[in-house]
Amino acid sequence: MPGINDLMVQKRLFNPDGTRERVKQRLVGGPSTNLLEFDNCRYDWAEALYKKMRSFFWIPDELPLGDDKKQYPTLTPYEQDAYKKTLSFLIFLDSIQIDNLGAIASYITAPEVTACLKAQAFFETIHAQSYDYLLTSVVDHMTRDAVYDLWKDDTHLLTRNKFVTDLYEKFIQEPSPENFIKSCMADFLLEGIYFYSGFAFFYTLGRQDKMGGTVSMIRLIQRDENTHLALFTHIIRTLRDENPEWFTDDVIKDMEEMVKTAVTHEISWGKYVTRNQILGLSDQAIEMYIKYLGNLRSEAIDLRDPYPEQKTHPLSWIESYSSMNLTKTDFFERRVTNYQKTGKNFNIGRLRPPSFDE
Repeated sequence: MPGINDLMVQKRLFNPDGTRERVKQRLVGGPSTNLLEFDNCRYDWAEALYKKMRSFFWIPDELPLGDDKKQYPTLTPYEQDAYKKTLSFLIFLDSIQIDNLGAIASYITAPEVTACLKAQAFFETIHAQSYDYLLTSVVDHMTRDAVYDLWKDDTHLLTRNKFVTDLYEKFIQEPSPENFIKSCMADFLLEGIYFYSGFAFFYTLGRQDKMGGTVSMIRLIQRDENTHLALFTHIIRTLRDENPEWFTDDVIKDMEEMVKTAVTHEISWGKYVTRNQILGLSDQAIEMYIKYLGNLRSEAIDLRDPYPEQKTHPLSWIESYSSMNLTKTDFFERRVTNYQKTGKNFNIGRLRPPSFDE
């Protein structure tokens, strides 16, 4: 395996020297044949996640938005502004994800994990389509175009986007293990911290019986994002299990700083978007909520809590409001969680993947 600053080698598409022996497989740098066989996969958690993703398929333009189109003009100017800015952010990074996941997958030598990454890319495409459908259905053409171009002109939005995309680009240009870890961390933070003040904004509208179609779509999107977050939680933990020499004190410190940076960005963005003018979503609530998430995400990948003072959930109503048909969508509990679909139980698996020697 390469050292932390050496360059990684992309997996071979056709590998006649590979083996199907389960015990010899690795997440990266393994001797895979690239044959996808779920009955003989190294990582059971990937099979469970793939099945869960598959069961979530949905079609954006089947959701009715006629009432949202009628209601949008009745929103306050602050609500309209937050609606547009939040969608602009979601559009940009979910679109970028589609290609970046392929860059990550080209170094993953576990076919079942690659299958999850490809499934995630498919759902990011659905999300990008859903945002376009929202804008096309709810606002006029000029407003839609302005939302799509906002990332170029809004300095707050550009700063946030660059934090993630610069990490993606650095790995693509210089594929070292350190940059691979940081690119996976950027994915993890995108799915687990970025977007969440925006989700909270939409749910706050929902609590006031506003924009019901939009809120239903956001609930579907967040349900998908929970599986994506679970995927990168497992990827990071598996990388650390199999390659402990890569996770030096400096790398761990950088990962912890990345969490703090993401939290700072999301708090700043949430306050900028809502202007402390959204009923039920104050600046203080946004800050406490995002710090709480920073702790939750840090604990999931064995990092220190960045905000030990923020142990309680300040917006606990969100968890029940964002759930779909009482289906549990929190993949980050320390216990095994079962899901049922058409008579079959899908076990997402324990948070820590099995060690390489198991």
